[in-house]
Amino acid sequence: MLILAQSSSWLARASGKGLNRNYFNMYLWKPALVSAGVIPEREPGERFTKSREHGMHALRHYYASVLLDAGENIKALAEYLGHSDPGFTLRTYTHLMSNSQDRARKAIDSAFGAAGADDDGDDGAVPVAA
Repeated sequence: MLILAQSSSWLARASGKGLNRNYFNMYLWKPALVSAGVIPEREPGERFTKSREHGMHALRHYYASVLLDAGENIKALAEYLGHSDPGFTLRTYTHLMSNSQDRARKAIDSAFGAAGADDDGDDGAVPVAA
């Protein structure tokens, strides 16, 4: 049985002992990809076809992109991924972050209320000289 260790972010056996990444890839991850039809079955005695785009790294990248899309901050994401430097996480995943202009626009729209968010600001009134 596999569990996610409560004290850290790594997969472990029920006994609490960590899984070897080679074991995980060979006996759990790759067979799952074969079952899903993502990669071909391996020939007896042969290794699975190497493919970085279908490896655990791709799953890790997907995990980060889902969290960023949901609005998770870089510092928290760095912690979840085991990065000691949030700057590294930012440099690695910045291309996945939503456009800052869109975020700024939404923030201002939210601050002024949803009712006027779609208006162009012209209420049709004629300006009066003071």
